[in-house]
Amino acid sequence: MRTIRPLQAAVVAVLAFVSALLFAAAPASAHDVAESTAPANGASVTEVPASVSITFNNPPLAIGSGVTVTTGGENWADGAVEIIDNQAVQKLRPGAPAGEYTVTWRVVSSDSHPIEGTFTFTATGGSTTTGGSSAGASPSASATSSAVVPTAGTAAPGAENNESEPAASQPFPWSIVGLAVVAVGLVIFLAVTARKKLAANDAEDDNPAE
Repeated sequence: MRTIRPLQAAVVAVLAFVSALLFAAAPASAHDVAESTAPANGASVTEVPASVSITFNNPPLAIGSGVTVTTGGENWADGAVEIIDNQAVQKLRPGAPAGEYTVTWRVVSSDSHPIEGTFTFTATGGSTTTGGSSAGASPSASATSSAVVPTAGTAAPGAENNESEPAASQPFPWSIVGLAVVAVGLVIFLAVTARKKLAANDAEDDNPAE
């Protein structure tokens, strides 16, 4: 019993150590993602909205953001991106024509890693606005964007949402895997050692010295 109790304590300590390593590594891989866009990806709206927006699961940082809204090779984005809570909002210049638009976005997520993606929408009519508007898209676009919103951890349907290169800043945590392997090896070593010691003690009990 004196041998088993130290072994149990060592096993518990090793398992606690491995669990702490795995939980510590988890946040590093949980980068922010785009949950929805306005207009929704692939949507058709009656007119070009006054602005487009991307909603994230966490508020992005207000640095290094950029959004282009192009059709026919021309970018209709007007001014800098606005970060409002967990949205990145890009206003459009008045007079944008009807057509298929491609929105390309790039932001710095709350964990300081840049993420980027694209989505498209089609406007059957040109812009009727004469100036900027508040955050979000026009009512027609907002109605379309109320389609199914993906759960946190996924990109908007059909939209790309990738951690931008240089993604080499997030190498696979091989060191943690190595530590886990060492910890498991230590548990096995302790178990084998304890079993041998118990076997030796049993042998001594079965053959007491005369």
